[in-house]
Amino acid sequence: MTEERVMIQQLARDFTRDVVRPLADRLDPEHADFPLELIDQMGELGFFGIVIPEELGGLGLGAYEYCLVTEELAKGWMSVASVPARGNAFFRTISGSDEFKREKIALMAQGKYIGAAAFSEPNTGSDLSNVSCRARREGDEWVITGSKYWCTFADGVDFIRVLCRVDDGTGKGGTVNIHVHKPRGQLPEGVTGSPIPKIGYFGWKTWELFFDGVRVPVDPYAPEPGRGFQDAAFGLQLARAQTAARSLGVAQAALDHAIEYAKERIQFGQPISDFQAIRFKIADMATQVEAVRQLLYHTCDEIDSGRSGKIKTSMIKYLAAEMAEKVTSEAMQILGGAGYTTLHPVERFWRDARLTKIFEGTSEIQLRIVSDAMLGKPVGKKG
Repeated sequence: MTEERVMIQQLARDFTRDVVRPLADRLDPEHADFPLELIDQMGELGFFGIVIPEELGGLGLGAYEYCLVTEELAKGWMSVASVPARGNAFFRTISGSDEFKREKIALMAQGKYIGAAAFSEPNTGSDLSNVSCRARREGDEWVITGSKYWCTFADGVDFIRVLCRVDDGTGKGGTVNIHVHKPRGQLPEGVTGSPIPKIGYFGWKTWELFFDGVRVPVDPYAPEPGRGFQDAAFGLQLARAQTAARSLGVAQAALDHAIEYAKERIQFGQPISDFQAIRFKIADMATQVEAVRQLLYHTCDEIDSGRSGKIKTSMIKYLAAEMAEKVTSEAMQILGGAGYTTLHPVERFWRDARLTKIFEGTSEIQLRIVSDAMLGKPVGKKG
């Protein structure tokens, strides 16, 4: 690993130990939100601009370093590990004049201009091509009407990127992504919403949003309407690698805690780490974690070399999520009854790991992408 990678990994590791983990241990059991000052701290460390080019105010690094930082942050709290995506995953979506883009992207790299995505809907999850939230063109404005689901941190960002169906009167309009700007700490004007009651991923709110004729100026620099879904799908590739890193971080944290607990827990006159059943369980968990780590690093190298497509990112997203659920569950088993309490962080790792099999494309969607690449799309019965 290069010196630069070692340095940014250690920076994230120290920040997680000193700031993130104490916050998680205190706030997650209360289902409380993390303080917004955390955004400023992460911005000062450069975490929002890891993959943003240096000439635009970022660190100019790659997917590898982005995932290294994510993995370390996820060891403390997966919610916080997701926060840097509000910059790194959004800077390419900024449109406008060259001066406007430079200004906004430089702010984004500092965590001072960040976004959230509103893609899914109550009746549309995996099939984003079927969105029904409408955007009607009226002169120089879009008028947005409809519902969105699973928009995390909608209240805490500076803009929401909304995937809409173009309402052109034919019912066959394509899709478009529209940036809806807003003040931090509140929803956009004309938008109402309610937090979704989740079993995990605490630290911030995930919203159901209702757009009621929300008017947004048409961006003359934005791509022509019609390919919003394709643009959203393209952005999922780096997101899936980052999700794999989140899975890896929570799994490693659960493994570390299980090892520590096994050494200290005495049963039948000896630490349970002496029992073969526990030793083999930990050996299997560690092997799965390391296998995912190596495939993730390889995939990141492929992304940074411009060689990776959606196949490898789907593979690593699927493998990492499945591994994380199993490893965190096994960690709870090693702790026994103690693991089923909020007195230990393993239950948090388990709850959050379960989500990784769902968001950024479910495990089933990843298998479909990979199998279609290996076998071609299904052709149906013959003869």
